[in-house]
Amino acid sequence: MIITLTDSKTGFCAFVDSTGAQLISLKDTKGREYIWQRDPAVWSFCSPLLFPSVGNCRKGRTRFDGQWYDMPKHGFCRDADFAAEQTAADRAVFRLSSDSRTRRFYPYDFLLSLTYTLKDGILSMDYSVENTGEGESCYCIGSHPGFVCPLEEGERFEDYQLEFEREEHTSSMVYNLDTLEFDPMIQGVVLDHTRILPLSYELFKKDAIYFDRLASRKVSVVHRDTRRGVQVSYPDFETVAFWTPYEKKAPLLCVEPWNGSAVRSDEGDDFISRHHVQVLNPGAKKSYHMEIQILVPDKK
Repeated sequence: MIITLTDSKTGFCAFVDSTGAQLISLKDTKGREYIWQRDPAVWSFCSPLLFPSVGNCRKGRTRFDGQWYDMPKHGFCRDADFAAEQTAADRAVFRLSSDSRTRRFYPYDFLLSLTYTLKDGILSMDYSVENTGEGESCYCIGSHPGFVCPLEEGERFEDYQLEFEREEHTSSMVYNLDTLEFDPMIQGVVLDHTRILPLSYELFKKDAIYFDRLASRKVSVVHRDTRRGVQVSYPDFETVAFWTPYEKKAPLLCVEPWNGSAVRSDEGDDFISRHHVQVLNPGAKKSYHMEIQILVPDKK
């Protein structure tokens, strides 16, 4: 089922697929598309919900409470059928509960929801995880929206840059393509007292750029001259990654707020020991807020 959201104030619209509760389109009043359009030759998703794992586990397996489970990359939500309810023209809720399928990969009972609201030019995405079981549960959660970059014909990927909310002095953690692990001992992209990271495909030669120690909780993908682009706010996510498939040189950039990551070289196989893992007591619930704002340059 595809649900359409409309913003009466700005005329923006969004489309969400109940399969995966996935944002598949976000357009401005001119019909300009900001979300990557699921080209299977490049990347067959638009904006998957990552749960209960972010990235890959070592050899595709992990341990919960001493028992081994296979775990798909980014979890099992990308192809799951969410129950969908549109509560207003600008709001819809998508829910997924534990069942026999999810228990093949993940032993805990849960209710996962994602609420989309499109208002005043901002698309809000509110995630909620509830432990509906009788024991403590743990999970990781993340977002993975892919944005069209560049936005206009004649522009280049290199015309765009990341602009962080705050001046940053840190480096990214490199993903080892041989071991399929993030290695905290290897320094990647360096931010040296700057808010700006100019984009180039070469930045992604070793896969995702993953920052786990940023002060910023907002980042914009913006053309350095026209100032057109998007801003992503992620106040409840502890880390953020950026990705485009290096070999494809595609007009695509993903901004990925995460609580969790692909397995790190300094982690074991027990899921509870993962960095940024989330823990819930029975009956408890946690919520995570994220926003996507289309940046429309001021007319002068």
